Amino acid sequence: MSSLLTKTIGGIGCAVLALPLLGAVTIAAMLGGLSSGGSMATSPSKHALADIPARMLALYQRAAPECPGLSWTILAAIGKVETDHARHPTMVSSAGAVGPMQFLPSTFTTYAHPVPPGGKMPPTPWDPVDAVYAAARLLCVNGAKNGKNLRRALWHYNHSDTYVNQVLKIADRYATAAPAPTSAAGKAVAFARAQLGTPYVWGGDGPAEGGFDCSGLTQAAYRAAGITIPRIAQDQYHHGPRFPKGAPLAPGDLLFFGSNPRKITHVSLYIGRGQAIDAPRPGAVTRQGPARTNSPSFQGTTRPSVREGGAR
Repeated sequence: MSSLLTKTIGGIGCAVLALPLLGAVTIAAMLGGLSSGGSMATSPSKHALADIPARMLALYQRAAPECPGLSWTILAAIGKVETDHARHPTMVSSAGAVGPMQFLPSTFTTYAHPVPPGGKMPPTPWDPVDAVYAAARLLCVNGAKNGKNLRRALWHYNHSDTYVNQVLKIADRYATAAPAPTSAAGKAVAFARAQLGTPYVWGGDGPAEGGFDCSGLTQAAYRAAGITIPRIAQDQYHHGPRFPKGAPLAPGDLLFFGSNPRKITHVSLYIGRGQAIDAPRPGAVTRQGPARTNSPSFQGTTRPSVREGGAR
């Protein structure tokens, strides 16, 4: 890839989790301090809304799930650095890269299929839909999937550490800052961190029973913070207070998964920087990994910490 702008312009009810989290490697370390660009449910900041054309913003958001764990802010930041979101007058680099995401035609061919909804037939690197989806696939193959190694993926997009840092900085500006955690949320997160490695036990409420299931862990975390929530994941979801998909996440938020809001099968505890802690399934242990809020099974968020100061 060749950057035109850089080079020429400038629980009970939660026995099975269908989408397992990554191990204990944190996105925070891989992003080198990126505060919100790695968050899967990141809402556009005011800067993003002002800087990114609406059609391109919608496209970045639509294409990001092509690579599980990839934030739309990364695609948007690449689009900014490469061609200012397709506003460059020629979108052709001296190295022969073309189109809004600056693909060499030979490289684009590798990642052009399947043709995404709204893409051209045959696909072309000049088409924004084709190009953005191809960019997501290229990043995924080179380390962006599940946040495994985003820096490596970006370096493969353009072999420059300066480029990688520039993309991450822009992605951070495009993300809405997460609300600051309350003291109750901080206590719940600290409790959950202390349980990492504890075995999964169906119906388990803590070490005295040998371990936790997903909702047992979240209930215990908030009990440690002085807040009482129901035992079962479905009931925790209804207990609220609920926030819609896409709302900025805060540490301590509970993330719910299932086939629909009436069939919640899993809950995890968000800890910040696109990461969550959960007790996933029999045979596993309490672990930390990507929050998975771009998963089709993600149903929404609750924030028990707003009840701080009064147990229920």
